[in-house]
Amino acid sequence: MIVNITVENLAPCKKLLRVEVDAKVVDESFEAITKDFQKQAALPGFRPGKAPRAMVLKKYEPEIKAEVKRKLIGDSYRQAVQEKKISVIGYPDIEEIQFGRSQALQFAATIETAPEFQLPEYKGLPARREAKSVTAADVDRAIELLAKQHIKFETVARELRAGDVSVVNYTGTCDGKPITDTAPTAKGLTEQKNFWVDAASDAFIPGFADQLTGAKAGDRRTVNVDFPADFVTKQLAGKKGAYEVEVVEVKEKILPAMDDAFAKKYEAENLAKLREGVERDLENELKYSQAKAVRGQIIRALLTATNFDLPETAVAHETRNVVYDIVRENTQRGVARDLIEKQKDEIYSAAAQSAKERVKLSFLIQRIAEKEGIQVSQDEVLKRVQSLSVAYQIPLEKFLKDLQKRNGVAELYDQIAHEKVLAFLEQNAKIEAVPAAAAKAG
Repeated sequence: MIVNITVENLAPCKKLLRVEVDAKVVDESFEAITKDFQKQAALPGFRPGKAPRAMVLKKYEPEIKAEVKRKLIGDSYRQAVQEKKISVIGYPDIEEIQFGRSQALQFAATIETAPEFQLPEYKGLPARREAKSVTAADVDRAIELLAKQHIKFETVARELRAGDVSVVNYTGTCDGKPITDTAPTAKGLTEQKNFWVDAASDAFIPGFADQLTGAKAGDRRTVNVDFPADFVTKQLAGKKGAYEVEVVEVKEKILPAMDDAFAKKYEAENLAKLREGVERDLENELKYSQAKAVRGQIIRALLTATNFDLPETAVAHETRNVVYDIVRENTQRGVARDLIEKQKDEIYSAAAQSAKERVKLSFLIQRIAEKEGIQVSQDEVLKRVQSLSVAYQIPLEKFLKDLQKRNGVAELYDQIAHEKVLAFLEQNAKIEAVPAAAAKAG
């Protein structure tokens, strides 16, 4: 079918494929497509499929020509790629050079290709695992956090102590003027009524609560503060402030009794069972965090073990995905749109670097999977689909259809393969158990 194929390297991961198809093959294709049109053509005065060839050609010549070109270019392109053993990424950019009846078809395809590289040694990658276990003290702290979810605040007629909460009215100044003169949007820092402040050094503005210790309801105090250099309101960072404060109430925090009744609030039979459940949850969290840390180190070691050129289109596509994720996360956190816009250069720079690492890792993972024969079965994908449909509370059939519409099933295959390769790398890694400080340093 193909007379000639040439391949030119335009850039790393980019090639120009030139293809020529014999004129005889072109004419044979015209003949076959014309017959197909004859079989289906319905022209006035003729039964379907019985119209003369000349009339069919006159009416459908543009459509016949377009179909011949589409089929010939598609078939010959696939054949050329297969013969030259080119691993293509994405879609080709096709340029028609010559096409017509009794002419050789000539076209050029600009294509991006998978990078060529030697796999580094991926077995025995170094990693450190924090030598840590869940202790009784860890369980105590977790139980205390649960108790704080049921804390009560009782108004008391005594002085403020550490651990209490003070309810205050205040007005604030900076350089002798209302704070809003310096920071127009900081109305809440200028004046508040019935404001709750924990009696802790780091509460509200550092040092504010410390100066209220010992005060009772009805007392008034002048509180002087130094706004930190990294204070959230930039106009006040590093400046001094003064507050006129009236203590309205002193509230003591009352924790619930640690007994079986408390345990039942968390659907535990008794306090002992609650501790067992908390300990089990903490152990699972520890295992997860340790595994995540180890895999992060393995990925970093794998990425630094080799360097190769990456397809520009793949990196650009992944960069857009990362930028979208960063913007979405910042928006959900309440970051203003104009602030995101101001930081767009930094966001893009960070996204581009992250995208390069993701694309590079995907090629490494794919090659390791091929070399080690790591595959994903349909059953594994179906189980993942079922678990996701349950998690999102979407009927299985609808969830599967939605996935198929956006090519999500293929993404699940890749995701599961990625997880299996990482599990393989972890099983074959050289993992050293080290004290917590050393694990963090590493």
